[in-house]
Amino acid sequence: MKSTNIYLSPEDEMDFMPIIPLNENESDDSQDAAIPPELPVLPLRNTVLFPGVVLPITVGRDKSIKAVNEAYKSDKLIGVIAQKDSSVEDPAVTDLEDIGTVAKIVKLIKMPDGGTTVIIQGKKRFKTVAITMEDPYFRASVELLTEEEAPRDQDFEAYVSTVKELATQIIQLSPNMPAEASIILKNIENPAFLIHFVSSNLNTGLSEKQQILETNNIRSRADYLMQLLQRELQFAELKNKVTTKTRTELDKQQREYFLQQQMKSIKDELGGDSNDRELREMQKKAEAKKWPQAAKELFQKNIEKLERMHPSTPDYSVVYNHVDLLLELPWQEYTLDMYDLKKARKVLDHDHYGMEKIKERILEYLAVLKLKGDMKSPILCFVGPPGIGKTSLGRSIANAIGRKYVRVSLGGLHDESEIRGHRKTYIGAMPGRILQSLKKVKSGNPVMILDEIDKVGNDHRGDPSSALLELLDPEQNHTFYDNYLELEYDVSKVLFIATANNIANIQPALRDRLEIIDLSGYAVEEKVEIARRHLLPRQRELHGLAGTNQKVSDKVMEKIIEDYTRESGVRELDRQLASIMRNQAKELALKEKIKSSLTIADIEKILGKPRYSNEVYKTANMPGVAVGLAWTYVGGDILFIETSLSDGKGELKLTGNLGNVMKESASTAITYLQSNAKKLGIDPSLFTKNNLHIHVPEGAVPKDGPSAGITMMVSVASALTGQKVKPYLAMTGEITLRGQVLPVGGIKEKVLAAKRAGLREIILCWQNEKDIQEISAAFIKGLKFHFVKTMQQVLDIALVN
Repeated sequence: MKSTNIYLSPEDEMDFMPIIPLNENESDDSQDAAIPPELPVLPLRNTVLFPGVVLPITVGRDKSIKAVNEAYKSDKLIGVIAQKDSSVEDPAVTDLEDIGTVAKIVKLIKMPDGGTTVIIQGKKRFKTVAITMEDPYFRASVELLTEEEAPRDQDFEAYVSTVKELATQIIQLSPNMPAEASIILKNIENPAFLIHFVSSNLNTGLSEKQQILETNNIRSRADYLMQLLQRELQFAELKNKVTTKTRTELDKQQREYFLQQQMKSIKDELGGDSNDRELREMQKKAEAKKWPQAAKELFQKNIEKLERMHPSTPDYSVVYNHVDLLLELPWQEYTLDMYDLKKARKVLDHDHYGMEKIKERILEYLAVLKLKGDMKSPILCFVGPPGIGKTSLGRSIANAIGRKYVRVSLGGLHDESEIRGHRKTYIGAMPGRILQSLKKVKSGNPVMILDEIDKVGNDHRGDPSSALLELLDPEQNHTFYDNYLELEYDVSKVLFIATANNIANIQPALRDRLEIIDLSGYAVEEKVEIARRHLLPRQRELHGLAGTNQKVSDKVMEKIIEDYTRESGVRELDRQLASIMRNQAKELALKEKIKSSLTIADIEKILGKPRYSNEVYKTANMPGVAVGLAWTYVGGDILFIETSLSDGKGELKLTGNLGNVMKESASTAITYLQSNAKKLGIDPSLFTKNNLHIHVPEGAVPKDGPSAGITMMVSVASALTGQKVKPYLAMTGEITLRGQVLPVGGIKEKVLAAKRAGLREIILCWQNEKDIQEISAAFIKGLKFHFVKTMQQVLDIALVN
């Protein structure tokens, strides 16, 4: 419905609430005789006049003024017709509708600006018969249209009631309409006038209003009006909903603005806005930073952005955190290296026993730095079994060269963003671990331990190993790009040290960038020394026994190592020593004194009976049993290989959870023995009349690799010939069909495992002799080595009558 505010406007821009006559039936048939057959015509541009409705109209066009003046001078009756197109300024006969309304000029008002305003009231509908004059104004001969009587049935009454109800609802939903309009509606009793009044005020198109005017049947007129009212009501409801929502949002914004203004006033009283103070402090701190031009420009750009933004906007914290990271990163801030090589060597020796190869490599790096002053840091990778001190060695290196130390654990890492960082657009985005670590230590050249690099995973979130390629390449890492920082950062001065248990699990491209340094397990003698120097003093301190002088002799320590641990490192040894110290702490608390030294009997009382025994390896075995040496990621180990003959058709059975390579080694050994049976004194018919069963105990543990080749051959040969294998003997080596013995890896771990097990002799390939020479003579004292080239030599040494 249109606005109820009554104001006068030109014909082309009318918006009104029609005035209601005092007498609704003023335009009944008794007035027909007073209407002449020819009338002056007033074209209306934006509205349609209905019978009984009063309209104020500002007349502006010359023709219209002349028509109004002429009518006002005579009988004050004028024909009002709507234009087909309201945009036509000077309408012709064809631009006018055929049906209009006879109107009576109630009042004519001359305005101060020279314009004319008329108040007209619709009387009767008419049809234009002919236009009799076009100049100076339109005149037309008209034919009055009769109005139907309003039906008195209930159906029509329902129409009238619905029209009133819909119009009332629209008035209530329209904020510009006064509440009195609904009261006026309720008091209209004439159905025809009600339809005309509502149609006149309906906010709909000119053509639709004209259609209502032209409809003769009052029931059809009411039906069409209801359709228009339904549409208008839906529009009003939607408009009201949108307006209410918008008003609510505006009220919320105004409330927030008001509170923010209050907060600003409070902050001003307290000495200024804390955000402004923070930004000034950041700019002051930035002046002292030594950073590249690109970083400086990005910082300045973000600071200007923060000054323009309100702190409550979501992006403010994102930009602020980015600026804070730029400030906190150690751009070109390096610690001074300590070039005293003797002191560095002393620090390394104090912290770790043995590990000569690594210590030499670090000292070489320091020597070059001392002479040259600048050098790209090497990317080292310590590979060895758990518990031998790879990670702690990194801290020792940092102390030796005077650098800060930081450790990044890569074990179980799946997301590439953990290395490169997330993009700022994501909620909760952070820089990668590399930049976070540098920010934490506030140094651009720390010693950074990349722990467990062989345990990096990959899935749909990315491949962290590939992200490490750029980081660990000395030719690229001076321009390392972090997604969060959105700048290149120089990490070439960082001394990266990776640690791994199994080098085979490292991606080949990444492995190529690493300088691999193998760390073998410790010999018993080394473990004794490490326990005496480091483990025992630390456990005493942890258990409140630092003030006691209790002694643990080397012999007792060897007993603990050999009978209660079976490992390459010293973690289990450390746990056993902790158990002993707890027991001694209890004794001291109860009896207020402890023994001055611990004996083997005391150890057995505290730790229980020995968990491991070497006697099983020293006893004379039956034919068909040989002792081999194996390498695992936790160090060296020994394994038995058993062969048994049974009547059959020459079938081979392999058990013990063996891998493909190990199964092929067994087949190779049998083929070699079968082809050389006569030479070796073996009855060839044994291979066709007997089944061979080769078993490797500890069936739950998967086993694979070529190094058990000669052990399998000796075991099968022993079973076929009935000769026992020499006691205290272990062996490792790969075999070929030609009868040659090939070298294998992990020699130091395997030799130390044999020493721990109490074995005395070891058969190795002659090419592994160089590996034995790298082991300290003190650690392999009492072991005899046989270096062989052929499988025949192996059999000659291993089998005894």
